[in-house]
Amino acid sequence: MKFKALLTTTAAASVLMAGLAAAEPVKIGIAAEPYPPFSSLNAAGEWVGWEIEVINAVCAAAELDCVITPVAWDGIIPSLTGKQIDVIMASMSITEERLKTIDFSDAYYNTPTVVVADKAFDIAPTPDSLKGKILGVQASTIHQAYAQKYFADAEIRVYQTQDEANQDLFAGRIDATQADSIAMSAFTDSDTGSCCEIKGQVADDPAILGRGAGAGVRKGEPELLEALNAGIAKILEDGTHAKITSGYFSASIY
Repeated sequence: MKFKALLTTTAAASVLMAGLAAAEPVKIGIAAEPYPPFSSLNAAGEWVGWEIEVINAVCAAAELDCVITPVAWDGIIPSLTGKQIDVIMASMSITEERLKTIDFSDAYYNTPTVVVADKAFDIAPTPDSLKGKILGVQASTIHQAYAQKYFADAEIRVYQTQDEANQDLFAGRIDATQADSIAMSAFTDSDTGSCCEIKGQVADDPAILGRGAGAGVRKGEPELLEALNAGIAKILEDGTHAKITSGYFSASIY
């Protein structure tokens, strides 16, 4: 696999990473909106979660001096291309559309897309079942793009954060929501989300749903991209990725 090849690179890769480490701190952009269990603020105002731990592990493995930099989700790609941040690590799916604007590292996790609704509702993740229903999705996500293409006969309600969609689902203001399975499992396991259940996975469309979540990098920065790929490869190979995952999930999400 690709990550094994990266680990057997010559000393030139180490020199590359050493050079990057000696440079200015690398600003890792995450979504400013909480997205548990991947990232959220704790009582002390610190960012915590699975993805935060993975970011720290990748940076350590790549010998990069990284700084977590929260950015509003709907402006995160412009923040990257405008050089306010250097990398996006915010559960961003690798899609052909985004690859037109930025480059991506190898994937560091991949989970299915699901539809969630009240346990009492007979809803399936299909166009026929969702016809006439109110479906909540987060703005500027693969889920919005997918819903607008496949669930056009539903009323699509767009939210700035997934948490807002979840709250409206709990309150009965929408019939269902579509999002990442891991994030929605955390919601349905919570007191608020106990009303609801995952109704199933949507039909796959890699062109929209992508090939897993990767680190986004500006085009024309191969050294940084190679360093991130090497860091991802190392934590996958040495068990760090699996160790972090075991603290949050019962199975691998890679």
